[in-house]
Amino acid sequence: MNASTDRRRGAAFGAVVCALLAAALLAGCSQPYLTDDRRQNGLVMVFTGIEGRSRLNMDICHGLDAGGVEQYAIELVDWTTRWPVAYVVNVRRQGRNRRKAAEIAEKIVKYQVRYPGRPVLLVGQSGGAAIALWAAEALPPYRQVDGIVLLAAALSPEYPLAEALRKSRRGIVSFHSRRDWVFLGAGTTLVGTMDGRHGSAAGRQGFAVPAEGPAAELYKEKLFQIAWHEQVYTSGYGGHLTSGSRPFVASHVAPFCLAETWNQPLVDRVLSGRAFWFGPGRSGGD
Repeated sequence: MNASTDRRRGAAFGAVVCALLAAALLAGCSQPYLTDDRRQNGLVMVFTGIEGRSRLNMDICHGLDAGGVEQYAIELVDWTTRWPVAYVVNVRRQGRNRRKAAEIAEKIVKYQVRYPGRPVLLVGQSGGAAIALWAAEALPPYRQVDGIVLLAAALSPEYPLAEALRKSRRGIVSFHSRRDWVFLGAGTTLVGTMDGRHGSAAGRQGFAVPAEGPAAELYKEKLFQIAWHEQVYTSGYGGHLTSGSRPFVASHVAPFCLAETWNQPLVDRVLSGRAFWFGPGRSGGD
């Protein structure tokens, strides 16, 4: 890559970061889907990206509700710090981020104790994908969440998913897009991924799957990786800033929150646009 290309990509990265900052500053403070009535039925925790609470990640909550997840509480979880140069801090402070994830795990356990048997699902976008996985990993051995959905995960492709897969009953669904070159290509090469690697992230090229061993079977059974496809994602997903768009979340993420079983037939239905009939008590299979 020549110096001119580096400068262009650096400028593009800086411009989009500024756009994210503006979106964060314009964000509202309400949690319209986090009511006592909805808490009694289930909980979906949506983890922000490194910009913190913004209209971009509020759209994930709106998309879930529009997609039929209106009976569950939907909580937007801002795990970030507001320090100067906070974006870099939020990526690089792994110790602090792991501690925050452990606090979230304690909150999940408290919810499960208060509302036994209710579903708990984690949806993480960009840097929030790492927090979702780390929160699941931090759960006690006897606890699980029901499912984890990753949108444009800012983690290295080699990040090991086995422990998070064990802590998720339904498994992990991960959406990735080759078009996400600004943030998860140039950005993570420059600043690093949430787990401290430099290079393209899993949210751009997918997670590496073990070829053999106990983890390989776990990946095969419970990891569902969905790559961007032009004919499928007419709802708008393709780049980093559209990974949480309302139409995409409503049509491609909400069905996973509603189906009790995740499997390839469910993935096929979601990608074909035939998953809207799924609701609580439904399974993903035919």
